[in-house]
Amino acid sequence: MVQKAKILLVDDRPENLLALEAILSALDQTLVRASSGEEALKALLTDDFAVILLDVQMPGMDGFETAAHIKRRERTRDIPIIFLTAINHGPHHTFRGYAAGAVDYISKPFDPWVLRAKVSVFVDLYMKNVQLREQASLLRLQLEGNGPGQRGEPDEEAAEAPGLLVELSARLAAVEEQAEALTKQLGDSADAATAATAAHLERKLSGLRRALDALEPGTGGDTSAHVPSQN
Repeated sequence: MVQKAKILLVDDRPENLLALEAILSALDQTLVRASSGEEALKALLTDDFAVILLDVQMPGMDGFETAAHIKRRERTRDIPIIFLTAINHGPHHTFRGYAAGAVDYISKPFDPWVLRAKVSVFVDLYMKNVQLREQASLLRLQLEGNGPGQRGEPDEEAAEAPGLLVELSARLAAVEEQAEALTKQLGDSADAATAATAAHLERKLSGLRRALDALEPGTGGDTSAHVPSQN
């Protein structure tokens, strides 16, 4: 069974959370509610999320402050944040959202289809990255189990290693296509923070590609040093 991605919904108004759940339920993923910035940070301590939908205007810790805390934590700094706001104070207010680490900034009332489409892109990228990490770890264990110092005839898992490399390469190519689509989707926002986010994603994909290349037979590299981390 394929594990579902978790999406964190942060808003102090229950009716807004209910509306978000109604819009995103069609994605068939796990939706987690948080009614404050503090509650969102607590949820992020234990669970991994594909994307965060964060209301800007909340009592106490607002969306900007919450995002700042998220980006300071090594565990959560790479989680995409989509800001949702019912107020619009012009470009300076929008820039503050991107400066806080948001990948998108949507004003209410928003188009449900557009919001669902944006979230689905990040969910798809997250799921593909999880699959790549799991398969890369499995392949590394298989190669280490049949590496130098191991005696006896190669087992079936070792014989399957080249096929797994092909599968990993195909999956990575699919992620790269999704990243390209995401870059085009965010292309209307000529914001420095958005460009930096896209560049960060490209660097992560490049790291995955290098890790996969390191697993190719004959590279002579230490595969355990090249498998990408969970971050």
